[in-house]
Formats: sequence, C-alpha cells, structure tokens
Amino acid sequence: MFRLPRRDFLTGTAAAIGAAAIPAALFAQRSPTDPERTAGLLIKRSTQDAIDRGLVWLAARQNDDGSFGGNGYSRNVAVVSLAGMAFLSGGHTPGRGEYGQVVNRCVSYILQAADESGFVCEPLYTSHGPMYDHGFGTLFLAEVYGMSPDSLIRDKLAKAVRLIVTTQNPDGGWRYQPKASEADISVTICQVMALRAARNAGIYVPNETIDRCVDYVKRSQNADGGFMYMISGGPSRFPRSAAGVVALYSAGIYEGEEIRKGLEYLEQHLPAAEDFSRDTHAMYGHYYAVQAMWQAGGEHWQKWYPAVHDVLLKTQQEDGSWMDLICPEYGTAMAEIILQMPNNYLPIFQR
Repeated sequence: MFRLPRRDFLTGTAAAIGAAAIPAALFAQRSPTDPERTAGLLIKRSTQDAIDRGLVWLAARQNDDGSFGGNGYSRNVAVVSLAGMAFLSGGHTPGRGEYGQVVNRCVSYILQAADESGFVCEPLYTSHGPMYDHGFGTLFLAEVYGMSPDSLIRDKLAKAVRLIVTTQNPDGGWRYQPKASEADISVTICQVMALRAARNAGIYVPNETIDRCVDYVKRSQNADGGFMYMISGGPSRFPRSAAGVVALYSAGIYEGEEIRKGLEYLEQHLPAAEDFSRDTHAMYGHYYAVQAMWQAGGEHWQKWYPAVHDVLLKTQQEDGSWMDLICPEYGTAMAEIILQMPNNYLPIFQR
C-alpha cells in the first residue's frame, strides 16, 4: 500500500516559496548531503538563465487552445501535461505567476480532452499508446488540483483515477490501451505516479491497486538491478530501469533490496551528452532518473544532478529549446522539469 512519505510535504506558502521558507534550524539538523539542504546551491545563475530561456520559448509555442507547437505531437495530451508541469516546477501556478495564464490554458486543454468515461486523451493527436496521455494528463490534473481546488477538476480527476484502477491488468500493470490486458513497465510508471499524485490531492485510491502494482514492478526487475520491459522477459535498459525505481518510490517503497540494486544499476549510466543523440528515450530516462536520485538523496543526488545539469546546459539550443525526436516541446518540457527538480515545489517530487 501507499506509505507515508519520509517527510511531510511542504504545504501552503512554504510550497510556493520553496526551501527558503524552511527555518534555518531545520537545515542545521539535516545531513550536509540532504537534497533540501543543498538544493539552493545547485540553481546557479547560468542554470536559472537556461531555465528562463526555456520557459520563454515554451510559452511562445503555446496555441490559443492550450496545445503547443504546430507539427507532430502539437496537440498531444502528454506533451501539454508535461509542458504544464514544467511551468509548475518553476512556481507558476494556475492564474498566478508570470506564466499563470499559460498554466490555465494547459488545464483547460486537458479538461476538455477528458471524456465521460474518465479517459484523458485527444484521439486525433495521440500516439500508439494513449494510456501515456492518460497517465501524464491525470498526473498534471492532480498537481493542479492540489494547488487550486476546483470541483470540475476534482470530478475529472476522480473519473480518470477510476479508469486507471479498472484497467489494471491481472499482473498488476498497464499497457497502451485502457484495457485490462497486457502490461509494460513504461506505461505502468505513468499510472502509478498519477495515482500517487491523486492520493496526495485527496482522491481515493484502493490499496490493493497499489499492492498489485508493487508486485508487478518487483517481478519486472532483472538480477542486474535493471528492469525488463515486460515480465515475459528481456534485457535491462536505462530508461525503463529509471522508471522502475520511480514506480517503487511512487508506491511508497523507499528502501530495500530492489531500490538498492536499482540505484546501483542507474549509477552505471551517468549522464553524458552523447546519450541524447544515440538513445531515442534518453530524455524520458533522465526525467525518471533525476527523480530517483532526488528521492535517494545523499551521494546519489550529489553525483547525478550536476552531471545531468551540465549535459542539459551544453545541449540547449540557441533559441532556448531542447531537441528531441518526439518534438522540441516535449524535449524542452522534460529538460525544464529535470533542471528545476531542486526547487522542490511539486508534491509528487517532494521527498
């Protein structure tokens, strides 16, 4: 079942302001390697400049209906949701902050994409796996609802959660379509993060759903600590292994052999610039890996964040964007979320 987080989530003003709102006495009690103690030192002037340039570019790419860009995945629910998360990660909440209206338009787009069954997807603009859209869309709505309670958001969110619960397959995972048939680790992490975020926001999630998911994720781990794509077998790969570790964290598993082995596997894949040119899922993998290392804290985080930070600043385009084979809006949103992890603003990422 979901377990209580190791620390209470920041709430209210503290969540909006970030780590600076925590009394200095609390910092003094923490280990020098705790992420919350060192986070402020990691967002350098050059880091913030890169973040600001990326957000300016991303905001300029938003269409009037809340979608982004003009080609490929321009109206894809997952891309819009991740872009919205990028702005939330900078402290821009619905209707508030420099990009408050950008976030509002993201919310409107996701809400209109949710049908009566609870499925959050724009069929004309989806990929081969619409449950990715649903998972990221539900996650975004849950984060927004936690910041700005609204009855319409709650209604759509509750239906989206019920759909996730009812489409869990017998093994405990999820696959591309909203059906209780196959499952893979990649789609499963999207759903379990959405469920955790919804629970944080006060939406009911059955314990047995999470228990079955935990069992599925643990069975997906290989002996080397990495994760196979499907439990039928297969090799470990960095992106899916990062997702597997975060799936366990999202389900409330903070320690144990599976976490230890998973982190050891990930640390064999320290971020490098060439990752983004040779691996089509590199940005996806680093989105999850930075969450895993943030949750792990200590030397894991101290080693990982500076490495991925330097790679992202090196690969940022002159216009402020980041390239990705899916689309630059997706790549930029992912990079923004990664770089802003030390802000610790979003409940789903807080330790």
